[in-house]
Amino acid sequence: MTVLVTERLRLRPATMDDVAAFHAVLSNVEATRYWSTPPHRTLEQTRTWVEAMIASPPEDSADFVVELDGRAIGKAGFYRLPEFGFILHPDTWGRGLAREALTALFDHVFSDRGLPCAIADVDPRNARSLALLDRLGFVRTGYRERTYRLDDGWADSVDLALERTAWLERTRP
Repeated sequence: MTVLVTERLRLRPATMDDVAAFHAVLSNVEATRYWSTPPHRTLEQTRTWVEAMIASPPEDSADFVVELDGRAIGKAGFYRLPEFGFILHPDTWGRGLAREALTALFDHVFSDRGLPCAIADVDPRNARSLALLDRLGFVRTGYRERTYRLDDGWADSVDLALERTAWLERTRP
């Protein structure tokens, strides 16, 4: 069981004790504005989501609960390698926590697990996430229209990639 520790955060595997904390994130309209699914309406929906996160085989995933001061505030990880995603509760935004979590995550998958590349797709309206991924070294590889059907209509996707070699060159002396 891998646990990643940063200056302020602890990234650990999910447990069923995380359902309430994840429901606070995944039912939040602001947090899920650019997420690939609409806000969760029921605790049961979140329970099913956490169960799937727990059940992901370790050889195919590297998904972590992000904790701040002992409180689960979101997730960062790879539900299916090499595709990753992250979401944090809005009351933690603007403090560099996503960057801190993602830096630990990419150090882990590129150095410890030897993953050759990380990929993501981001709603093009999500300027904050796009800016963060740009600062981390991601490059845009494509654009797709109407990739997610949400409550308020269709969303497009900007496809991005980060190569292991590029990450290691940026982060290693």
